Amino acid sequence: MANVMRQKMADSIRFLAADMVQAANSGHPGAPMGLADIAVVLSEHLNHNPKNPDWLNRDRLVFSGGHATGLIYSLYYLWGYGLEIDDLKNFRQLDSLTPGHPEYGHTKGIEITTGPLGQGIANAVGFSMASKFVGAQVNSDTAKMIDHNVYCFCGDGDLEEGLSYEACSIAGHNKLDNIVLIYDSNNITIEGSTDLSISENIRMRFESQAWDVLEIDGHNFDEIDAALTTAKSNTKPTIIIANTLIAKGAGKLEGTHHAHGAPLGDEVIAQAKKDAGFDPEKTFHVDADVLVRFRCAIEEGDLCEREWIHSQKTMPLMEQNEALDALQNPDFSRIVYPTFEKAEATRGTNGKIMNAIARGIPSFLGGSADLSPSNKTNLSDMGVFPKGRNIYFGIREHAMASIVNAMALYGPLMPFSATFFVFSDYLKPAARIAALTGIQQFFIWTHDSIGVGEDGPTHQPIEHLSQFRALPNFYVWRPADGAENIEAWKTALSMKKSPSAFVCSRQNLSVLPSAVSGEASKGGYLVASDMTATMTLMASGSEVELALKVKETLNIAGIAVNVVSVPCYDLFIEQDAAYMKSIIKEGTKTVAIEAARGLEWYRLAETVISMDTFGASAPAGQLFEKFGFTAEQIAEKIK
Repeated sequence: MANVMRQKMADSIRFLAADMVQAANSGHPGAPMGLADIAVVLSEHLNHNPKNPDWLNRDRLVFSGGHATGLIYSLYYLWGYGLEIDDLKNFRQLDSLTPGHPEYGHTKGIEITTGPLGQGIANAVGFSMASKFVGAQVNSDTAKMIDHNVYCFCGDGDLEEGLSYEACSIAGHNKLDNIVLIYDSNNITIEGSTDLSISENIRMRFESQAWDVLEIDGHNFDEIDAALTTAKSNTKPTIIIANTLIAKGAGKLEGTHHAHGAPLGDEVIAQAKKDAGFDPEKTFHVDADVLVRFRCAIEEGDLCEREWIHSQKTMPLMEQNEALDALQNPDFSRIVYPTFEKAEATRGTNGKIMNAIARGIPSFLGGSADLSPSNKTNLSDMGVFPKGRNIYFGIREHAMASIVNAMALYGPLMPFSATFFVFSDYLKPAARIAALTGIQQFFIWTHDSIGVGEDGPTHQPIEHLSQFRALPNFYVWRPADGAENIEAWKTALSMKKSPSAFVCSRQNLSVLPSAVSGEASKGGYLVASDMTATMTLMASGSEVELALKVKETLNIAGIAVNVVSVPCYDLFIEQDAAYMKSIIKEGTKTVAIEAARGLEWYRLAETVISMDTFGASAPAGQLFEKFGFTAEQIAEKIK
């Protein structure tokens, strides 16, 4: 394509983005204008189908700098993903298809909600890792069903976030040769020049992480084209350092931090259009010759997908197609769950359940942040990524969870991540995005209370249950034994639009005296009852066994007690009033027991016996006694 037309196409993107921000009186015009030239050339390389945004072998395009939505929505309008000019005019307005940051499932074509800076880079690594695993299952020596690329736009802010280091380290270590990171190096952040806060050599950083580094003028179409062509044939991950001017073409605001997060102003935009040969009186305008070239993506993408489908029918790919079908359509009836007859830590029962799931479901995979022996998450005899299902994430919790978010959205995979519960602090931003987006990630968090013991208060997750129970569309399971643990997994596997967390004990927990059946799927149920009960004790996890012992002590004192196990507080409070009344008997005094902060229990209980400090360093048994969590101590408080 002639560079004259490329220039007109790029300027059309620039002015759409500028007009969007100006109309909304809110947004970020600088990055879209600076990246417009690269976006035009990338359009020529990208394999995607606007008619079917879910085509499995499409190239993935991730916008880690999600604030640059002026570029994102301009492209999806121009490519033909269903956005109209009126949608661009409603940029950042209530209920529009063009919110301030891209949201998966809200706007057609958006691959993932990247959220705060840096997560998009990890998401791109996750898409790449997912493609490598699926490819290892379905590709043959003579035919590749999965061979797409993953592109990611990022900026200075993304690379300053520590998450980007974690994710890029994983990508380099795993030789992810289909990921291309396009770094918008404009040397500008909100506060001014990047010289204020960063001076590292980005080239050397990525070379040390086993990436190929290409550096170009981000406004030279031929250099952009050559770099993308090279990146697609590389045998290692590639970063393209594109030296750009923020707000390219915006006159006096070009290259300044003033163009980062505020409208340019009508006068600046009008003059910019005039200088580029556009009509300054026209807003949200795209000439027909520009639109038709962008809209070629529809026919070209549709043809590309149909050729891909046709190739599967003509090549001898029976086994590969069967493997892909097994990934895409998991048969949960193939899971043979274990049985549990003796006291065991729920991290142990959970590990056995996960192995049973893995044996029945070929799309179930994941890993731990260097804690699989303690988390009990190793999938026995399942091999190592990319051919196998055990992923070694290293001590990189935030990248791990962000990567797994993308793996879950890739298509035919059901992935998990794992760490100690207290280290969920490191990955909270990714857990929040999973809940906000509706991603079925399985979080495995062990060492769930002061029962961690000798490692002390820095490793004892006091406030974490409350924190994650407060998160909408996030289901925290804290099973009291193996039977509850199985019911938790059965329910979580069926929840396609919600993440679930399995919060498990380090210490052994006794087998509960009554059968759980399917009652745990409602989040809470009576584990022990008395027709004359005047008191209801409520607990989760290790404190259920304690509540049953408290019941025995109170029974001796003549107090009749019901005990309610609440393995999933989040599900329990969603139940209707009739069910709640059947579990929490009207007229009984209600007491919740939890070796954590427990503030949310006041929604259900009159009294909460919980932690109000950060724990201490000692054997677990001594800690439960020190902080008042013995049957005798709790019974005395209640009496």
